[in-house]
Amino acid sequence: MNATDRTPADLLRSALAADPARPLVTFYDDATGERVELSVATFANWVAKTANYLQGDLAAEPGDRLALLLPAHWQTAVWLVACSSVGVVADVGGDPATADLVVSGPDELAAARACSGERVALALRPLGGRFPQPPDGFADYAVEVPGQGDRFAPFAPVRAADPALAVGGEELTGSGIAARALADAAAAGLPEAPRVLSGLAYDSWQGLSYGLYAPLATGGSVVLCRHLDRLDQAGTAARKATENVTFTVPAAS
Repeated sequence: MNATDRTPADLLRSALAADPARPLVTFYDDATGERVELSVATFANWVAKTANYLQGDLAAEPGDRLALLLPAHWQTAVWLVACSSVGVVADVGGDPATADLVVSGPDELAAARACSGERVALALRPLGGRFPQPPDGFADYAVEVPGQGDRFAPFAPVRAADPALAVGGEELTGSGIAARALADAAAAGLPEAPRVLSGLAYDSWQGLSYGLYAPLATGGSVVLCRHLDRLDQAGTAARKATENVTFTVPAAS
């Protein structure tokens, strides 16, 4: 299988086979001081549990549309690859009213109620913590997912040529995500197995590519920073040094 014919779920399986212990996603929230580092193996475990939940408890099927109302966050990255694993189209910032199901952070719960299908809420608390009180009408991700299976197998085949992601008015297939991420990496001059620092939001292809897909496609990792603008120049430089960053994403224009 050519690299450009592979889905994000395929790329994760390859990363897991190659080096499960290496870091894949390191997440910072500079509003709270949170830092979480997920190895390939840990990230893949979260993806498997989430995909099992999506396919099993939520009864999602290939081609279903999931409105993803989450910021740049390690749990958002998990959901993106879990959707790819099941064949569900992740509609980033999509309209819940037209979606089959919705996954929302705490700031988007009111908008998410427009979805008539299954609704899942994430508290986005440190260490994946649950809501103190689950939002009415929503399943709490942190309650539902930990008990799911650690291995995932789709009920139906997931085709790389099928739609997989919608963002910023564009729709990409599973293989299109991988191909475009590789093209982005080449155009930006990413080094081999890059350690990428990104402070971009996940509301655009550029943010998703630098913040997940390009590092995954090139055997690298990402230091994903929410509220990075709260760091001064010295703080940012210190993070780059501490995290052994080899490529820094330019600020959004």
